[in-house]
Amino acid sequence: MVEEIINRVANSPLKTIDLEEMYPAGQRIVFDIKDWLFEGIILREKEFRGHVIEHDWSQYQNQFVALTCSEDAIIPSWAFLLIASELAPYAKKVVVGNLETLETSIFQDLISNLNIDEFSNSPVIIKGCADKPIPPSAFTFLIQKLQPVVKSIMYGEACSTVPLYKVKK
Repeated sequence: MVEEIINRVANSPLKTIDLEEMYPAGQRIVFDIKDWLFEGIILREKEFRGHVIEHDWSQYQNQFVALTCSEDAIIPSWAFLLIASELAPYAKKVVVGNLETLETSIFQDLISNLNIDEFSNSPVIIKGCADKPIPPSAFTFLIQKLQPVVKSIMYGEACSTVPLYKVKK
């Protein structure tokens, strides 16, 4: 008679959260305004507004956009706001900054809207390995969201976890 192998991980109350599974579809774009500056360093309002009017904003449909200026120029905040107002009907999200700032903002929104009821009084593993660019701050957002309701939080894989938090008895 063969003894049945019992999967204790599958039968445990452990709940796993994989931030990679939350990663939203959509291209990430860095929109650099440097080419719209006079001599690469000066923003001339009339010329800048002309570029904004002539640009085809529909090409950013369902994309995530990070607005930046890679030149060391003084950019008035209204310039990024003007571009953001044009992108608003098309882009899923617009931020001022780089791709990491964009991903951080995306995950901050996702985690703040995450329903955590299923994790109440449960031990939780936050999966650590990912092929997608999950920003480190996303994990801290998740800890802050989960800690008030869970029994414990671990990081890694079910076979090899690092304990992070446990309710004090």
